[in-house]
Amino acid sequence: MKPDLTELWKRVCANDDTKAFESLYYALFNKLIKFCIYYTRHREAAEEIVSEIFVKCWNNRKTLTDIEYPETYLFVAVKNQSLKHNKKYSSIHFIEIEDSDEALLVDMADPSALMERKELHHRLDQAIETLPMQAKMVFRLIKENGLRYKEVAEILEISPRTVQTQLFRAIAKLRLLLQSYRKNPLKEESGNKIVSIIFVVYLIHYFF
Repeated sequence: MKPDLTELWKRVCANDDTKAFESLYYALFNKLIKFCIYYTRHREAAEEIVSEIFVKCWNNRKTLTDIEYPETYLFVAVKNQSLKHNKKYSSIHFIEIEDSDEALLVDMADPSALMERKELHHRLDQAIETLPMQAKMVFRLIKENGLRYKEVAEILEISPRTVQTQLFRAIAKLRLLLQSYRKNPLKEESGNKIVSIIFVVYLIHYFF
């Protein structure tokens, strides 16, 4: 029987309940590790990140009493920390374009590329954040991490059919939200084609 994570969270935050914290830890640790590995690609780094997040949750428990969905909160915390980890240990990434043998080596340390990429990421993130919570998680796991429906279903503990339904709904809504933006992409400065290339890469990555 699955433990009531919300009740465990309340006991941890309100009563400093170490047994509840231990139950919460064992209920979510493996799922969070698996989720984190999809970002870091290294189990050792994933274990360090997830453990650090649990320690922070315990140390800051009195300030986290308003969290309604602890599982979602922890998944988001793992994601954010994983992205910070990747950014810290890698400033250069290969961006592969689907259905093509071409790969672009993008130096993320370049100020102009960073600024334009940040703007594009911000616009896409704004649209994604408007999705309902489950649809948002499904969309990010599949489109940002390349997971299969079965893997997402296992992580979120829903059926593969529900994963498929949520993904289709998310894509339909995002296409509407980004319609005007896609008609007016970031302006390309003279001699700088990386902006339009990155824009196309992201659209392919998210919607095709």
